[in-house]
Amino acid sequence: MPNIHHFAARGFANCAATYVSGRPEYPQEADEWLHSVLGLGAGKAALDLGAGTGKFLARLRVAGGTLAAVEPVPAMLEELVHAHPDVIAKLGSAEHIPFPDCSFDVVICAQAFHWFATPEALAEIRRVLAPRGALGLIWNVRDESVGWVAALSEIIRPYEIDVPRYHSQGWRRLFPADGFGPLIERRFPNAHCGPPEQVIVDRVLSISVIAALPIEERTRVASRVRDLIAHSPELANQKLATFPYYTAAFSCRKID
Repeated sequence: MPNIHHFAARGFANCAATYVSGRPEYPQEADEWLHSVLGLGAGKAALDLGAGTGKFLARLRVAGGTLAAVEPVPAMLEELVHAHPDVIAKLGSAEHIPFPDCSFDVVICAQAFHWFATPEALAEIRRVLAPRGALGLIWNVRDESVGWVAALSEIIRPYEIDVPRYHSQGWRRLFPADGFGPLIERRFPNAHCGPPEQVIVDRVLSISVIAALPIEERTRVASRVRDLIAHSPELANQKLATFPYYTAAFSCRKID
């Protein structure tokens, strides 16, 4: 297995199937971002780096072009290959991308860049990007302006201490980055709708630091989440729930 953070390795290996059901898709606005900002389309080649189970590949398919994926966790890669057998998918890491120089017009890191935000990874991404190629970073982020979502985050937060997260914003310290232009941000509204057990409980259990916990502690976390659902007026006794997110998308271009 490639050298990756131990929480990512253990947690994502434990929750590959739950990740598929519990995580939201990406909004349609991401299609326009891929086209107009990153320049993806017919005749272009894109790499989904840290691709997980392939959640972002649906958006990349709509954008068009040739697709490849790199994922360091074998269990996640197995889910990806099963769901997307036509995609060139390889085991690898951001620091060791198993493709030649200048292979891709676009490299996308969906829900992943915080795990490998290092100068070495950025140098490797730059190596596989074609001249003037684009790097895209995208995350679905819990909308904590909603009361029950903020309460849910309070359940999760004690387990996230000293673990790379989007919310910590530590990944931003790499920018401005050598060999890349300025980082440009866009935001889109998003939501995940479905049974509360799927879109809320499975979502929490798919978080790497939660999935890596001993089974007894994971069970306690799940129980607290179900208790929150039962005591939240918007969620209690509801067959369907809407989990609000926003999607944060960042882009920059390779420069000489």
